[in-house]
Amino acid sequence: MAKVEKNVIIEGLSGSLADQLVIYQRGGRTVVRTKGRRTAPPSEAQVAHQERFREAAAYAKATQGQPAYVEKAASTGQAAYNVAVADFLHPPEILDVDLAGYSGKPGETIRIRARDDVKVNRVSVLIADANDEVVEQGNATQGAIEDWWWEYRTTAACSTPSAKVVAHVEDLAGHFAEREEIK
Repeated sequence: MAKVEKNVIIEGLSGSLADQLVIYQRGGRTVVRTKGRRTAPPSEAQVAHQERFREAAAYAKATQGQPAYVEKAASTGQAAYNVAVADFLHPPEILDVDLAGYSGKPGETIRIRARDDVKVNRVSVLIADANDEVVEQGNATQGAIEDWWWEYRTTAACSTPSAKVVAHVEDLAGHFAEREEIK
């Protein structure tokens, strides 16, 4: 790739040339590339991806001023818009559900380790008994930000020996991940 610096002829230039080259500005640089040519109609997967990206762009346009996106952009050198697009396209992850501190009694702790490329916005826990009756549900509180752990303190006793624990993690874009564990 050739790099040209301080060239008065192409500096700030943008547009197309003879339907063969495209010239645009990106990150303070002038980029010249060949114009892409589509020879076949897009596949269903490509159309779906294009629609998802349109949704991400609309989301980013509406939310790029949120403090979490602005802070992440400042720390990574990206635009807040790009950070918001990436957040929309990448759902949060549940890394671990720790049930070691839970035996079915009130006042015990269930820990969930979750992460997102920008911010995990909310973590909730649902506990159901062996008959799938909901015992309790509620929001977890965030522990240390750097280790991604969230904690839920139980409030009710589970009457059956085994319980189903469902961890639900949500990011700023409203996307979520869920994991079910049996205790």
